[in-house]
Amino acid sequence: MRTNGTSQHSSKDLVKEINALKAQLKKLSGALEAEANDGVSRAVGAIEMRSKQAIDLARQHGWSDEPFVAVAYTVLGGAMVSQGQLAKGERWLGHAAHTLRPDVEPAVGMHLHYARGGLEMARGRHADAIAAFRAAQQLAEKLVTPHTLATPMRAHTLQALVLLGETGRVERSLAELDPREREGGEMRNAIALLRLVQHDPLGATAALAPVLDGSVRVHPVWVVAAALLEAIARDELGDPAAAERAMERALDLAEPDLVLFPFLTHPVPALLERHARDCAKHAALIAEILSLPRGVWGGGELPHDRGGLGGIRVSPPRLVEPPRLTEFPLLAEPLSQGETRVLRYLPTNLSAPEIARELSVSVNTVRTHIRHVCGKLGAHGRTEAVTQARALGLLAPSSQAR
Repeated sequence: MRTNGTSQHSSKDLVKEINALKAQLKKLSGALEAEANDGVSRAVGAIEMRSKQAIDLARQHGWSDEPFVAVAYTVLGGAMVSQGQLAKGERWLGHAAHTLRPDVEPAVGMHLHYARGGLEMARGRHADAIAAFRAAQQLAEKLVTPHTLATPMRAHTLQALVLLGETGRVERSLAELDPREREGGEMRNAIALLRLVQHDPLGATAALAPVLDGSVRVHPVWVVAAALLEAIARDELGDPAAAERAMERALDLAEPDLVLFPFLTHPVPALLERHARDCAKHAALIAEILSLPRGVWGGGELPHDRGGLGGIRVSPPRLVEPPRLTEFPLLAEPLSQGETRVLRYLPTNLSAPEIARELSVSVNTVRTHIRHVCGKLGAHGRTEAVTQARALGLLAPSSQAR
């Protein structure tokens, strides 16, 4: 009898422990959602770490498929997308979709669709992005109180519509908005993008000014995007010095948490390459951005050229499919991690010693990697290696080739 009593007591203790752990995980998931939805927080790295902590805790106790873990999957997926790690982001968002019950957790479902929309937007698939944002908005309407992501969702939807060429529709939507929402930082970014497409860079700078001077409070990701749009507008206005300052600010804000999402939705390789030539401060970050797979820069990109609509290229109103990997020939021998890191710097004008300082390796190591890269690419020098790497999709294509 004593054994049974002890066993019963142990079972009760185990149940209490499990419930306590679940409560801890749910609390962590709730905190994650609050942090991710915070309109002023910028701790992308911290959110990523806390998401992984929640996922690890769930995995240790066999709760990986529990619906409440979907929050962690969603937040981590969104963080990956914001950092330009689209494949990883898609995988975590897929886990969230597998475990989530939107009818029970509409707020989490809304967040999931919003993150999915961001993923599609980063890939230049603007029609798919709009569909995801609309699904998020439908779930948001089921909530008792307005969600903090409601305005960002509407702003991203309008930006995607601009990139599909629906400028008249966007103008009407903006006119119908509550004036307070229209004057917010998210909508100002949407207005600036619209003005650039309408050949009005001066109007774009006017829209962005309150975001950039801090008089309008907004999530720092939107400030990065605003600085990037400002750089495009200033360059269109024939003020390269102001464009350089705006680009420098965008990179300054993006670098601490590696926030690359704005550089995917508004890719400007020509401005980045020029900035890398003129200033080595952000060489590593620029190399990281320019090394994004070729498919990321396809479809609905915004290449910065004088022949487009205010420097902005608009996608045709259809789904934009990413290029197939089979379009590119394969290397006989893959590049090593060290060789890939050095390759990212070859489009810049940094010398071997300067690249060595950026990577914290010896000059001989850099020269060896360059020699191996040239050999594997069948190139006879640095310039030819960059050309070959771009043809293989290992580097973003040159702006001159667009």
